[in-house]
This record gives sequence, structure tokens and C-alpha cells, in this order.
Amino acid sequence: MGFLKTRWTDGVDKNNPLPEYPRPQLERAQWMSLNGIYEYAIKSAGCEWAEEFDGEIVVPFAVESMLSGVQKPLMPNQRLWYKKIFTIPDEMKNKHIILNFAAVDWQCKVFVNKALAGTHSGGYCSFSFDITNLLTDGENELIVCVYDPTEKGWQQRGKQVLNIHGFWYTATSGIWQSVWLEAVNECHIKKLRMIPDIDEKLLKIKTFATDENCEVKVTVYDNGESISENIISLDGEIKFDKIKLWSPEDPFLYDLKLELLKDGKTVDTVKSYVGMRKYSIEKDKYGVPRFFLNNEPYFQKGLLDQGYWSDGGMTPPCDDAMIYDIQTMKRLGFNMLRKHIKVELDRWYYHCDRLGMLVWQDMVSGGEYIGTLVAGVLPLLHIKVNDSKYKTFKRTEKKWRDDYKRELNEMLNQLFNHTSICCWVPFNEGWGQFDSAKIATSVKNFDPTRLVDHASGWYDHGAGDFNSMHKYVLPVRMPKTDNRIFALTEFGGYSRIVSDHTWDERKSFGYMMYKYKDKLTAAYKKLHEKQIIPLIDRGLSVTIYTQVSDVENEVNGILTYDREHIKMDEDVIIEINKKLDFVK
Repeated sequence: MGFLKTRWTDGVDKNNPLPEYPRPQLERAQWMSLNGIYEYAIKSAGCEWAEEFDGEIVVPFAVESMLSGVQKPLMPNQRLWYKKIFTIPDEMKNKHIILNFAAVDWQCKVFVNKALAGTHSGGYCSFSFDITNLLTDGENELIVCVYDPTEKGWQQRGKQVLNIHGFWYTATSGIWQSVWLEAVNECHIKKLRMIPDIDEKLLKIKTFATDENCEVKVTVYDNGESISENIISLDGEIKFDKIKLWSPEDPFLYDLKLELLKDGKTVDTVKSYVGMRKYSIEKDKYGVPRFFLNNEPYFQKGLLDQGYWSDGGMTPPCDDAMIYDIQTMKRLGFNMLRKHIKVELDRWYYHCDRLGMLVWQDMVSGGEYIGTLVAGVLPLLHIKVNDSKYKTFKRTEKKWRDDYKRELNEMLNQLFNHTSICCWVPFNEGWGQFDSAKIATSVKNFDPTRLVDHASGWYDHGAGDFNSMHKYVLPVRMPKTDNRIFALTEFGGYSRIVSDHTWDERKSFGYMMYKYKDKLTAAYKKLHEKQIIPLIDRGLSVTIYTQVSDVENEVNGILTYDREHIKMDEDVIIEINKKLDFVK
């Protein structure tokens, strides 16, 4: 197994990694990070309690990663144990203490002072427990026990495997996103749901609180200046005299302060933000279905973004690393990233919101591998398979399908307020796909403000908003038109090995390999000029090139895995992106 440092690796503070507040859209003043050094132990599944520990681990980096300091796999017959001693600071005492986990893969039990605080299943979404009644005045002990069978289970896990090969990557087990405490009153805000309506110039805000007999005072800020104060119900709205629209070219965000009022008194205060924008599918002046942003046709120039790091696995080494990826791709002329079968840290979406980068959000794939015939051969032969055939797609058990729906719902709720997300992608290339048309309808009913790509690549069932094509190696052809948007949601994947900046040169994988920078650049340019750009006038509205960076053995990134090199000529990428647009 190879490990590459990034430019940020050595700057990570092991005692306080990822120190920023993890949830920018529901931010409180009184909080305490629990990231840092924990004790860890890998025990057999039969171990009921870890009395002795193997050493130290840096949270929130997965046990398999370099930055965790451990770099060991967790096998299906083992359990990963964590131990952390913490003390509640004086300013947070005499309040309810909420223990938050941004993500733990996969199943976990959480104990505080040896009492069970709660359990959770699902490796990609956040959860929390009120641990007030379990705390002592002095030192407190946090114990977390994790079970993660990786591909030996049926859970949603994306591309994680125990033995990496091709486009299957090192597993991520245990705590891999931030852990933190926050102090709240008994009556407090649990979550927000915000819906911008630019046509009516209003913002709908639904506040979920522990007490429904409350109101909310909302203060709206424009670049730090208060422009309105409104007291609304828990399910209310704010009217704007005029609005500033959000777009990748002008990513303006309004800052918000929400004060929960109980009997006229403020009992909780959170900070948030919102961008006023609209996503829709409309026909352009030529009658072609297009993606519209703020009631205008808008061409999306995107990249596949898997969100892996050579030092941290699925966890970026720091905030600056996430910002670097987004800003670099924006500088190269891209305006969209497809977050591929992974739910990112909330701060990644925050940076997309504030920097101006559209996001397509995939649901995490799960279930057993569907096999080469269904995953690779039949799609190339244009043979369709009905995804109600659960056995074919390895979704035989109802509990597996129900668990997918539960986690999909968790993801939709968690990410709903992020301005930049414009499309939900429930399934990718048939992996664990089932009832995709019904799933697309349920997603659209839950969130009519965004578009849905119901089955990215392969097994299209005529649902959702996109006719979604994946095309590698073979020529890109115009599909039969319908009332959906034509989107090329994966293509290219042109590859190049950069010595000393590659995970394992001997096992490097790519669809089409080029030895030199100029050859790769020429091929990239020819692909776009000969196959992609001519399709735009005929209906192509979205392109998603594979991909932002190399990932382990997969070397088809624009960036090397350590983010040290751009593998093509930057000026050519910028030139091509300027040509990717509709005829005005």
C-alpha cells in the first residue's frame, strides 16, 4: 500500500486537527472540539469491552489512513475501540451538552462514563446524543466501538474495499469526520430548512425546535450590515424588497442570525447563511430542454470529484486542502463538481457555497457488487435491465432496500440547505440500483427545488430530469431526445502517471494512458473539439469530465493524488472551458 504526503500533511496539528466549527449552517458560540488524540484498540468481535488499548490515533482520520497515525485495516471479524478523556469547560456547564459526530463508518456504539449514550448505523451522515445526564463535574470518559465489514456487508460504502484494485479504494473505518460538543438550553433549535424563492423574493424558513411553542427572530445581513429583522413562526417566511442572486460567477450569500424566542425571551441563537438562487429545467428559445439557473439557460462544465486524499483517505487534511481543490478547478474554468458516491464534510459544501461552485450530489452506493456482466458488458451492448429485478442488482433483501432509503433521506435532510447543490443523484452505473423511477419521484417530492439524475449512466428508466450518459473510450454520440436534459455525466478519464507523485506506479489504472503532458493535453483538446463541443447546439447541457484528482491506483485526475501537479497544460483547459457554452 502506498502513502503520499500532501503539502498540508506536515502542518496538521495532531492535538487539534480540523479545528473549524464543523457545521457552518447551524453554528453556535458555545462549543468544544473533541478532535485530536484518542487511545485506540482493534479487538475481536467477541470483545465486550476494551480494557487495554493498542496506542494512539488522531481523530477524525480513519484508522487506515496515514494521518491517523495507525495505518491498519479493520477486518469484518474485528471491532475498533476509541477512548477519549474530556472535561466540560466552566462556560458550558449548567446547560444541556450535545455530543455530535459528523460521520462514523459504519455501525457504532457510544458510551459516556461507561453508560450507553446511543447507537448509530450509516457511515456518511451526522448524528448526535444529549449526554447531559451521563456527565460528571470532573473528567469524563468517551468510548466508541465501531463495526465496519466494508464489502463483506450490504451497507452503503461507495468504493471502499479491503484489498484495493482498479477503481476500488482503501476502506474508511471508524470516525472520519469531526467530533464536537455544544452547550444548549433545554429549549433549542435542532435543525433548519430554508427554501429560497427568487420569483416571489422571499425565503421560507422552517425551524425545528425542541418546543413547538416558540417564535424565531431572524436578522438578515448583507456584507455584515443588518438589512432586516423579522419575528416569524417556526414555519414562516421572510420577504425581500430586492434580492441579490447567487451564481458561480457571483456567489453572494446573506448571513443570518436566528434567535429562538420562548415567551418573548431568547433561549437559543444560531448563525447561518443562504444564497438566493433557482434551479429548473426549461426549454431554450430553440425548444431544447436545458438546465436553467435563475431563469436563464446555464451550461454546466463539471468534474467528477471523489473527495479522496493521499494522506487522509476520505478526510481532507485541513480546510485549506478543500479550498485548494475548489479554487483550482474554478480557476481552470469549471463551474460544477459532481461529488461522487460520497457525502462530504459540511465545510466542503460551505466552501462551494461561498466560492461559487455548483454541486451534483451522489447518494452512496451499496449492496454486493453487481458483477461485470451487469456493470460493464450489458450497458456497452445497450441492453436494458429492469431495476425491479432486485436479485440482478444485488438488492434482494427488503431490509437492504429500506436501509438505503433511510440513509438517502438522512443525506437529503442534512445537505438540503446548501446553496450550491443543484442536483441529487440516487444511483450510479447500476450499483445497488432498484426502483429508480420511484426513488426519483420520492426525491423530487421531498425537494422540488432541485433536479434529479435518477440513474447516472447505464440503466436509464426514463425518469428524473436528465438523460444521463457515461462514455469512456468509445465515441460520444447524441442520444434519442426526450423532454429531459442531455447530460454527459462521466467521460474522458484520460490518464497519466507522474513519477514520485503516484500511489503505486506498477498498479496504476486508467482508461487511456498518455506518457507525456503535451500528448495528454492534445488528446483532451481533441476530445472536446471533435466530440463534445459539436453536441452543445444539439442539446448537450452538462459535461462532467473524470476527474479532479488521481485516487490511489486510478491516475485519470487533472491533479496528481498529492495535489502537487496539474497534469495538463492549464491554458488549454481554460481555453476549452471558454468554448463550452450555449450559442447566445
